[in-house]
Amino acid sequence: MTSDMTARVLRLLSLLQARREWAGEELADRLHVTARTLRRDIDRLRDMGYPVHSARGHGGGYRLASGTALPPLVLDDDEAVVVAVALRTAAGGLTGMEDSALQALAKLEQVLPRRLRGQVAALQTTLSGISWEDRGPRADPALLATLAGACRDHEIVTFDYTTRDGAAAPRRAEPCHLIASGDLWYLLAHDTARDDWRLFRLDRMADPAPTGRRVPPRPVPGGDPAAFVARHLTAAPTRHRAIATVDAPAEQVRAHTHGLGARIKALDDHTCRVDASADVLTRVAQTLAALDADYTLDADPAVREHLRATADRVLRAME
Repeated sequence: MTSDMTARVLRLLSLLQARREWAGEELADRLHVTARTLRRDIDRLRDMGYPVHSARGHGGGYRLASGTALPPLVLDDDEAVVVAVALRTAAGGLTGMEDSALQALAKLEQVLPRRLRGQVAALQTTLSGISWEDRGPRADPALLATLAGACRDHEIVTFDYTTRDGAAAPRRAEPCHLIASGDLWYLLAHDTARDDWRLFRLDRMADPAPTGRRVPPRPVPGGDPAAFVARHLTAAPTRHRAIATVDAPAEQVRAHTHGLGARIKALDDHTCRVDASADVLTRVAQTLAALDADYTLDADPAVREHLRATADRVLRAME
């Protein structure tokens, strides 16, 4: 009897952690208990230190709120594997967070069942990333956490945003998805003032604030957030233009490059065009160096000058 109650309370905790708010009737149905038993289980969680808030009204409602201390979390197998892999990746991906990520990972792996440790190890050994240059933090962890919560809860947020030309202005948007591309993070959101979809770079955002207003989920055009962002990034103007016509099949070039996606276009079975344009000259050079094939280049004078200077330095180093 006690074991059944314990399992039920743990299941209740898992449900409360999976969603911001639950109707009491829905929770009781999920747990196959009466409303009275549900209230008792909620009280048990509160006694253990979990700040479960209740809402009045027809049917009532419950949500797990933030408290003064972090209570234990309940993770299923898939969630535990994902968190472990993410922590290992974060140890080298978010500048200033390496020690915290490793400490959290040590705590998690200490209690991971043996069957899950094998999955984590297998995933980690098959995942790899390329870091071309040290450009500092890819995103502020606090900013990521705030926006991830807003995306999950479909809650409108306000923030200050600086555009590529340096103009700053307050924005209000319905957040949809967070997308990582290379060493940058983007927020895909529907701008309420412009009544249109927008892509915001997180490193240009400041002072994000959830408004408390939740809205119905808005479908992304085309249905695939990552594909939508890729199309937007491909079409977005860049500071330095560089178009390479490569003497190699498109698939071969994709195998030797990272994150170009739709920027690689097949011209025929043996030739392709690569848009290596970027806002940073070093990124243009890195993309061209990764092609691993002969090519002709149509580029801005600044790009050509940078490439010549880079080539000269390499030649001098070999003398």
